[in-house]
Amino acid sequence: MRYIAVFESVSGIVPRDCVEVEEADKITFVVKEEELGGAIGKNGCNIKRIRQKLGKNVDVVVYSDDPSQFIKNILNPADIQDVKIVEKGDSKVALIDVEYTEKGRAIGRGGWNIKRARKLALRHHDIDDVSVI
Repeated sequence: MRYIAVFESVSGIVPRDCVEVEEADKITFVVKEEELGGAIGKNGCNIKRIRQKLGKNVDVVVYSDDPSQFIKNILNPADIQDVKIVEKGDSKVALIDVEYTEKGRAIGRGGWNIKRARKLALRHHDIDDVSVI
């Protein structure tokens, strides 16, 4: 709640969600597409101020009702070839198809990128796992 309050007070935008990956010391805020510019601010000024106030790295991700597009947005700037949502028993799994050279970027240092993708996909689209293939 504190992170969302700081984000809102600096940018004037109410984020849809916020997730922290503690091992990476990063916080990701989810916003509507039309609010992305306001969230970032001119020349990134809002993001810089939020980083200073929270003392952590900050990312902003655009929300999408389409689970495949949402996962692509989370894993940006990795060049995602395809996202397939498959059902395995009682759970849904997102299979991320990337070029071999993009796997590291999609997963992130220490797996932080894939961890936040898993958290956000579960919260917003009931996808139980996200795997890079």
